[in-house]
Amino acid sequence: MTRINSTPSFPHSDPADAFHSPQSSTHIVPGGHGHAFEVKKGTAFRIVDLHGRQIVDLMAWVLPYPSSLEHLSMSYTRYVLNGEAPPAVGDCLVTNKQEPIFKITADVCHTHDMTFMACNPAFYAGMGLKGHRSCAENIAEAMKPWGMQSYLEATAVDPFNVFQNTPDMSLKDLGSSRPGDFVVFEVLKDAVVAHGFGGGKATDVAVVTGLKPQSA
Repeated sequence: MTRINSTPSFPHSDPADAFHSPQSSTHIVPGGHGHAFEVKKGTAFRIVDLHGRQIVDLMAWVLPYPSSLEHLSMSYTRYVLNGEAPPAVGDCLVTNKQEPIFKITADVCHTHDMTFMACNPAFYAGMGLKGHRSCAENIAEAMKPWGMQSYLEATAVDPFNVFQNTPDMSLKDLGSSRPGDFVVFEVLKDAVVAHGFGGGKATDVAVVTGLKPQSA
């Protein structure tokens, strides 16, 4: 279920629409699956939760993959943000070289996680759900065209868990995003981005690439 170069009607008004460019495209990622795409420095991309309460595990590797050995790193990001979580609009996510890879330029949800791993086959097997699709497997599947061979390669990178509410679950639900909530990332390094989701009530997510960067 993939629709390229189409623009779905997002459930609520999106100020990032003003930053569309003729080169932008929209990809609808089916619930419980993954998607990978390349992005260029000087562009931006947006992740949209179409139906609400959907957590998205986001990973990225600096091109060329895998020879660069540089990837998005939550531990280094926590360090440069002095432990502040989640990152705010204007903050950068950094790599294991402690260099900025993405800048958050718009954020409707303001609820994200930088501490938890991607779910994997053992995670679900331990709950009696052997064979359940997992975020790590979905990302590895999406990254096959770039040469990823095992979900264990994905688990080596801790994800930026977009729309995940931890560790404040006592205040609101784990998945607290509303239909149409989105985050916009300005790209600061050429990279391949992968995201996956497999747990809970998995629903479709939209990814819009090729956007014009906006100030934050």
